[in-house]
Amino acid sequence: MSTPKHILILTADAGFGHRAAANAVAQALATRYPDECRVTVVNPLDDKRAPAILRRAQDDYDRMIQSTPELYKFCYEASDGSFTVSIAEQGLIAMLYLTMRDVVQQHKPDAIVTTYPLFQAPLAALFALNRQYIPVLTVVTDLVSVHSLWFNEDIDRCLVPTEAVRQKALESGLPPEHIEVTGLPVNPVFGSNPDKAELRRRLGWSEDRCVALMAGSKRVKKLEPLAHVLNHSGLPLELAIVAGGDKELHSRLSEVEWHLPAHVYGFVDDMPALMLAADFIVCKAGGLIVSEALAAGLPLLLVEAIPGQETGNAEYVERGGAGVLVEDAVAGLTTIYHWLMHDRAELHQRAERACTLGKPQAAMRVAELALAAANEGAERRVRRLGTETTLLNKLLSGLDLDLG
Repeated sequence: MSTPKHILILTADAGFGHRAAANAVAQALATRYPDECRVTVVNPLDDKRAPAILRRAQDDYDRMIQSTPELYKFCYEASDGSFTVSIAEQGLIAMLYLTMRDVVQQHKPDAIVTTYPLFQAPLAALFALNRQYIPVLTVVTDLVSVHSLWFNEDIDRCLVPTEAVRQKALESGLPPEHIEVTGLPVNPVFGSNPDKAELRRRLGWSEDRCVALMAGSKRVKKLEPLAHVLNHSGLPLELAIVAGGDKELHSRLSEVEWHLPAHVYGFVDDMPALMLAADFIVCKAGGLIVSEALAAGLPLLLVEAIPGQETGNAEYVERGGAGVLVEDAVAGLTTIYHWLMHDRAELHQRAERACTLGKPQAAMRVAELALAAANEGAERRVRRLGTETTLLNKLLSGLDLDLG
């Protein structure tokens, strides 16, 4: 029996999507190829030698999008250009080379999957200096509004969630044969077609009432007002409200006198089950939760979208007919009222459109490509090595490196 291939998945914790996509791919590999590979998921920014500015950026991301979303949009868009990306990549090489070198030496992978864009340039530098190559597959975790930093010409495969992102990858100079629209990897359970009635019985939900799943967190400020409006609406709804890691929100909602059947949850580790059991979802326009909802065939009532990054996600959902972005609780109530009219005719239409857009098998496809890359083995990439090595030696000359 051949030795299992080792697939290293690199991710980060700036938001939920990068880690969730990494975990989905890891689960798909473990499910489909249990004897053919072993998988390790690593966040290189957990290394204390990684610059504090990058480690803090994971927390700063949350703070900035909550407190100054327009400033976040400005910084995001201002840095999205070939010149600024080139400078950023040089900085990332200098800051992360040592960490990336040690991660690769420690794990000795046969293939690398990255769900975070900051690691590609340091990996490319490492391969150029060592005159050896490990296949790298990048999984893009934004649905439409994608930063150019994702598109590095030294990777093997750029796996994108939508045709819109494929077009941007092409515009950034990636060859068409290196790009594939796989969808954004979500938990493989979304492709398992479970019994909805059985899920509801297990959750303690009614089997005949329309269930609105409301996905909250500290980032979703407009969810709570809509929950209160729905509570007094008299609509034939049942509410399943997930507060996530927002303990204060969970406490407040747990004390509400609910006039509709309601289930209030804190952090849950079986969110896919709740999504597969619900009839529609109220959430923000994050790439992960949008992709999960579409994979589950859930219409989306979007109550918030981060300017720039998530606006494209909301537009993608609306153009596809799978949901709408609303301004406030009154607009949300109006939308839900129309969805429920005429025996939920519009809600059913939205669900059909969600199923059309959803890609529940995305993680399995990424797993397939990752194992194929690992089986093909490392190759030696000689293109531009002479020039690259000279530049990299200059860039890294201040570090404690044995560059040979």
